[in-house]
Amino acid sequence: MDLLKRGAKYIAVMAGLAVLIFLVIIFNNRMAEQRELIAQAEKIRAELNVLRATEAELNARIAYATSDAAVEEWAYQEARWVREGDQPVVPISPAQGTPVAVTVTTSEPVVYKNWQVWWALFFDDLPAVP
Repeated sequence: MDLLKRGAKYIAVMAGLAVLIFLVIIFNNRMAEQRELIAQAEKIRAELNVLRATEAELNARIAYATSDAAVEEWAYQEARWVREGDQPVVPISPAQGTPVAVTVTTSEPVVYKNWQVWWALFFDDLPAVP
């Protein structure tokens, strides 16, 4: 009987040890998964901060674009409007300008003899023949 009790205790201790090892493995897996989820959360937070900064910049641009200052800037710089009291200056080109004579000079093409062309191809220089 004493031997039977020892065997049962041994089996119970081994089963408890196996369950403990199994629980440690599961705990380790959960910790690894938690580290991965924390890393993902930090990455998403960083992306969210960038998106919030972009949104703030775009809202500032929208606020400026809908302001009177932006309308005035566009009107005076791009649309070429003038303010009250301004004297616009519009350059006018003369109706009859002085025509400029264009002279075209034509030069006579140089005609090389066949042997001169071959000479130039072989030696990279034309012979000095009058």
